[in-house]
Amino acid sequence: MPHAKTILAAGLALCATQANAAEPSMDWLAGQWCGGEDGRSIEEVWLPEAGGSLIGLSRTLRNGALESFEFMRIVRAGEQRGLHVQPNGAPPTLFAIAQTGEGWVRLENPENDFPHVIEYRRDGDNLRAYIAGPGPDGKEMKIPFDYRRCGV
Repeated sequence: MPHAKTILAAGLALCATQANAAEPSMDWLAGQWCGGEDGRSIEEVWLPEAGGSLIGLSRTLRNGALESFEFMRIVRAGEQRGLHVQPNGAPPTLFAIAQTGEGWVRLENPENDFPHVIEYRRDGDNLRAYIAGPGPDGKEMKIPFDYRRCGV
């Protein structure tokens, strides 16, 4: 039955190709991104995807002093799939990849106190992000972050 094996192998290859095609690369996030205002500057650096993950870090300075930092890792497949964030070196919190498309990703963790949602969208040399979740009054609070490629 070599014919059946050939058909099975071709079918598996087609499924793998369609699975990869269904979820675009996230290399659009790679680079050094700068933002901030009113004496506050924020930098995010993302390495290109390798080994199924993107590695990132951020730091926030207020009037030149370190206010906060964060280690980040986006895993694209398997049990660890999602964004792992470690603000100020805390243990990782996982935000699942809820939706993704060409140049954008939405991540969610409704069990986290705040935020519940993190979203990134790339537009040329601009990267727009926001975090959202319940505010102190229980109503939805959304905090935007506008970045540009550093040095542009």
